[in-house]
Amino acid sequence: MTEADTLHRLDGKVALVTGASRRIGRATALGLARAGADLVITAKSARDEIAAVADEIRGLGRRAEVVLGDVSAEADVALMAEAARKSFGRLDVLVSNAAIRRQAPFIEMTLEEWREINAVVLDGAFLISRAALPLMIAGGGGTIVLIGGVTAHIGAAKRAHVCAAKAGLTGLAKALAVEFADRGITANCVAPGKIGGERSASAGKSPIPADRIPLGREGTVEEAAGVIVGMCMPHARFMTGQTVHVSGGLYMT
Repeated sequence: MTEADTLHRLDGKVALVTGASRRIGRATALGLARAGADLVITAKSARDEIAAVADEIRGLGRRAEVVLGDVSAEADVALMAEAARKSFGRLDVLVSNAAIRRQAPFIEMTLEEWREINAVVLDGAFLISRAALPLMIAGGGGTIVLIGGVTAHIGAAKRAHVCAAKAGLTGLAKALAVEFADRGITANCVAPGKIGGERSASAGKSPIPADRIPLGREGTVEEAAGVIVGMCMPHARFMTGQTVHVSGGLYMT
């Protein structure tokens, strides 16, 4: 393997991906495994689905540990980080992907609904990042990628809670990038746009019509995951504090 090849590999590295049972989380976990990483993958309750992803990772010749837990519960998050320490002795990459989506007219939105979204998306990213950082610091550095969304940047009716929570991830990534740069840790955010495939019933219909996308189509989970995985590679170590959009041109910075 040449030096150039090693810039695109994660051999010997350990990654933790939350919300890895389906869609972008699953595709990201498999992409990291193909690049050589061993993984801790989490889901809240999709036991059979997350077990199937672990089997796929092992089929690629990598090790996988599964943790069922709620990213908004501090004790559960501690177990996720502990799984990396106990099973692999290190943690090099964190992809905070766990999220839920709901729809509600803003005036009718309850405080409970608002807090539910923010607890998983923003509090969850805070908790898992805080739990992961000591392991990364002990290992001499690491990579954090938070998964946001395009509606945080363009807005969406009936999704004020989702837009606000996802927008918070951009600020969190910047704060982490500044505070932990001298520890060899980078932090970035990926904001997917309209991504095709099966969606959960609670997510409702996508608020983005396909004809608004300059490329004229939905993205795929593999296209989103490809960018996320690329940001975890050694060749991306000089990028930090950024929000990268994977939206077919729907949002351009």
